[in-house]
Amino acid sequence: MQIGLPFLNGIAGKKRNQMISVDLGSRTTKAVLMERRGEIFALLRYVLLDAPIFEKTLSPELLAEHLKAVHEALGAKTKFVTLSIGVNDAIVRPVELPQIPVDEMRLVLKNNTRGYLQQDLPNRVFDCHIIPPKAPAKPAEPGKSVAIPKLKVLVAGAKKELVNDFQTAIRDAGLVADHIVPGLIGPANAFELAMPEAFVNDSVALVDIGFKNSSICILQQGELVLSRVVGIGGDKLTAGLAEMMNISYAEAEGIKIGMAPEIQSTLETQVLPLGRELRASLDFFEHQQDRPVSQVYVSGGTARSELIVQMLHSELVAECKSWNPTASLQLALPGQQAVEIEQVAPQLTVAIGAAMAAF
Repeated sequence: MQIGLPFLNGIAGKKRNQMISVDLGSRTTKAVLMERRGEIFALLRYVLLDAPIFEKTLSPELLAEHLKAVHEALGAKTKFVTLSIGVNDAIVRPVELPQIPVDEMRLVLKNNTRGYLQQDLPNRVFDCHIIPPKAPAKPAEPGKSVAIPKLKVLVAGAKKELVNDFQTAIRDAGLVADHIVPGLIGPANAFELAMPEAFVNDSVALVDIGFKNSSICILQQGELVLSRVVGIGGDKLTAGLAEMMNISYAEAEGIKIGMAPEIQSTLETQVLPLGRELRASLDFFEHQQDRPVSQVYVSGGTARSELIVQMLHSELVAECKSWNPTASLQLALPGQQAVEIEQVAPQLTVAIGAAMAAF
């Protein structure tokens, strides 16, 4: 079940045949143009562009210009856009709610964020994805009254002003806002598409290493049971490496992605804090659920470094591997993009997963 959480009411209920999906990064914007072809999905084109430079907040005007550039670079005919909200700009939590319509769930959350989400969250918009209930282990005895169980619901919330700004920017770019989704759910959706058996049957951790932050989502048989954002990303690893080796940032980035065993101990110093944070999340899940995480799947630009993935494997004491979010997509890419997709794919994870929410 793909997680939608669109933050938009009317338009998002319709399924699209073609979709632009944009993952706004703090350094690089990743965007894909995807198409539904019967039961399969095709990747028609992708683009990586430098993110807009701004001081405090990204204005709707600046974002609109950037989205125009993305649309032009993709050469897309469709105007429908799905936009991801950054991992620090949206909360995503599993909660239990009464069996009421989704519109009422949103109101309940808005009026009692402390009760359901353990913190005051004023001026937020909320959306809910009902997790399909599993069949009970044994049927109720005849004549015995049964309490109506609560629903397991995945809740997302974001500042109303931010969602409004995104909608304004999309409209001013001459495009149509179809979905606005939390970037945190992108890897889960993309993983379900790429590796459906592992998604349905296993307990896995999805680690997406971004520029400023890394996210970890733990899925238990297709259900998102824990998510966390860690303030360590590829930028911190590269900057730390540059400082320790007294080289430029660009040189450090090349060394980080390439496999240079001689810099292993220097790189380990930078990767260790990230590994510890991720291990703490795994320990919490395993203690709460009394089951191990069978596999850790790593995505994001930094996942292109086999050395870093190996270091995380050592620290997490769990099998770690990078994975390809385009694995089950039909690739209908133009010349050079078809050649480069294998190298670029880990960076497109969030954009592909957000697109699946719209399909």
